[in-house]
Amino acid sequence: MIRLEYRDVAMLFPDADGGGVTAIEGVSFSVGDGEVVALIGPSGCGKSTLLNIGSGLYPPSAGQARVDGEPVRGPNAHVAFMLQKDLLLPWRTIAENVMLGGEIQGQSRSECQRRANELLRNFSLSDFANYYPHQLSGGMRQRVALARTLAVDPSVLLLDEPFSAVDAQTRIVLQRELAQALKRAKKTALLITHDLLEAVILSDRVLVMSRRPGHIVDEIIIEIGDREDPFLRRQSPKVSGYISRLMDRLDIGHAGIDPQAAPQPV
Repeated sequence: MIRLEYRDVAMLFPDADGGGVTAIEGVSFSVGDGEVVALIGPSGCGKSTLLNIGSGLYPPSAGQARVDGEPVRGPNAHVAFMLQKDLLLPWRTIAENVMLGGEIQGQSRSECQRRANELLRNFSLSDFANYYPHQLSGGMRQRVALARTLAVDPSVLLLDEPFSAVDAQTRIVLQRELAQALKRAKKTALLITHDLLEAVILSDRVLVMSRRPGHIVDEIIIEIGDREDPFLRRQSPKVSGYISRLMDRLDIGHAGIDPQAAPQPV
């Protein structure tokens, strides 16, 4: 079953002079049920634009996005969006932050509490349910944000560089928690990342976008098992080959970027 689909999508951002910038054009791909697809490409190529269109935040200039077979015409309960910043509400406790989406959807308070307690337990945050965001570390707040994203039980998760704001050690832990959560809940996800290693160890496929106007220039199927355990995936001898191919497609090393600075398998 196809959960998320883009059909010949284009996006033009007009300017005051009647012109504009075409961010993406001719983008077509789909994400199947339970699949995790990573989206990489140069800065400004339209990756976040695709997530905004898929979430219904704004319509495309041409083409169509579909979720569960239905055209996306605005924000809906089938899609949850996780950004780089946790954006937790400082006046609500951790449990209340996780409950927020269910409350907006009109779920009963008891159901919201049950779901929040379950997710906080899964992310080892039960002891912090009655704390406030400022009392938690950055990594812990991102785990709360992930729990809040899952709390509404979406068909599709859109993840826009969710771990870019945390340190390298915390990022490794969060990658594993995300992978296990997606596997446990059998969720479908589209992940934007600039970290080539992260793209390989977290996804079933990696889609590569061109420079603006962005379009898909390559699709790489990740033929490594244990998607739910990025720690194990890092040890695969195939990882360096996938990263080399991604670097070639992104032209890293020929655009003033030091190839040695690109993420390497650990």
